[in-house]
Amino acid sequence: MSRTPVREALIRLEADGLVGLIPRHGARVLPVSQKDLCEVFQMLAVLEGLAAETAARLGANEEIVLEMHIVLDRADDALLQKDIQSWAKYDDRFHRLLAECGGNVRLGEEIACLLDQVYRSNKVLLLMNNAPAASADDHRQLLKAILAGEREEAGEVARRHRLRGLETMKHLLQSCGLSQV
Repeated sequence: MSRTPVREALIRLEADGLVGLIPRHGARVLPVSQKDLCEVFQMLAVLEGLAAETAARLGANEEIVLEMHIVLDRADDALLQKDIQSWAKYDDRFHRLLAECGGNVRLGEEIACLLDQVYRSNKVLLLMNNAPAASADDHRQLLKAILAGEREEAGEVARRHRLRGLETMKHLLQSCGLSQV
């Protein structure tokens, strides 16, 4: 493989805040600090709130809604089996579907970029805690508000869910004595 596609991929990962390029030496994976988590979760609270409001206002894509229901059921099963790694995967998928459900492609892309940063820290911190970051009931309440066309409620549930998740992640970092993941 030529160096050009690898270099382009690394430049994109650097732009996403996932790696740091070291001239003539390569790249390194960047840690996620508590400040990074705060910024990302705050942005997600706003952007996912907008995505939820948009989906409630315009009506969510039926195929996406069906997949959201399936993902929620699988996430519940993973929690019953105390499989936090699988739960984290389904939680990530739910939020990616939420980003798509309003039909705003650019909004979905921005949310997806932020979710990439959250997923890495989720995998570490949630496994250390062996519990989810936020209530699974929030996801069902959010989907219910979207389907009912309750725009304000959907946005508020999405924002509240992310901000509660942020508080959990901050607590986990502190309880583990970590400043970054």
